[in-house]
Amino acid sequence: MDEEEGLVREFKAGKLTVKIFKDRQSMGEAAARAVGKKMKEIISEKGRVSMVFASAPSQEEFLASLVKLEGIEWPKVIAFHLDEYIGIPSDAPQSFRKFLRDRLFSKVNVGEVHYLNGDAEDIEEEARRYAELLKKYGLDIACVGIGENGHLAFNDPHVADFNDPLMVKVVELDEVCRRQQVHDGCFATLEEVPRKALTLTMPTIFNAKYIFAVVPAPSKAEAVRKTVYGPISTSCPASILRKHDNAILFLDRDSASLL
Repeated sequence: MDEEEGLVREFKAGKLTVKIFKDRQSMGEAAARAVGKKMKEIISEKGRVSMVFASAPSQEEFLASLVKLEGIEWPKVIAFHLDEYIGIPSDAPQSFRKFLRDRLFSKVNVGEVHYLNGDAEDIEEEARRYAELLKKYGLDIACVGIGENGHLAFNDPHVADFNDPLMVKVVELDEVCRRQQVHDGCFATLEEVPRKALTLTMPTIFNAKYIFAVVPAPSKAEAVRKTVYGPISTSCPASILRKHDNAILFLDRDSASLL
């Protein structure tokens, strides 16, 4: 047995380290251990760590494992999240703020949590406000997922820009992305899924010093194949991870079935 419990296979795709685990649980636990270790290292070096989290069912095992880890100085954590629907209140079941509050921020004593307010009166001003916070703190760690269309955050293929001049922007969601929210059980019908969202842009995510992508489930297999073997292109935004100096992709057998 490998020292990483449940690890089936590990290889490199460009600079990206790809780790395949036997199931979602061992994948989530391994990702949490890796993130926790890096958090401790950075806090030890500079006294605090700035990080961003994804909000999606794919992150459940990872977040549940992360909050159980011992020895993390959560009061020294500055937390952000990747994206939020526009027009959904923070207490709505589908709100990404609520998702992270319920699974992470209510369970550990985080030093600072900065929420993207999708129901702000002036959305463009909210994007600017959040960008200023990200500029102030930078991102040490990005914990991300990958969408069925290969998106990172809500950078769907038609809006993803590897050289985006903005740090945070308003985007129109594509239909594949919106259908995924129905598949994931977040909304009952496609009509209910908002058409617009706020998202951190591709350069904002890519400029994090360390990226940990947690991507289980058979529905992600094609996006994972394109991420690992396809052209590095905005047609699959996550493919840019192959150029990052410190990125790890955590998969289960289902999401890795086409590799």
